[in-house]
Amino acid sequence: MAEENFEQLLDDLRNKKIDHFVITPENFQQFQPIFHSYAYRSQIKGEAQRGGKVIYQLRER
Repeated sequence: MAEENFEQLLDDLRNKKIDHFVITPENFQQFQPIFHSYAYRSQIKGEAQRGGKVIYQLRER
């Protein structure tokens, strides 16, 4: 997955175009710096699953 796709996923999640997305262990190293520099990351939560997958969702207010 390209870096710009990660930022698009974050934007789509924040804008409620999608309700969640999954990052696999293979993509985590590429995704993490983009997530940490994302201006609205405090609005998004990641929940770890078995096997190293992380599900990202919008935080409920």
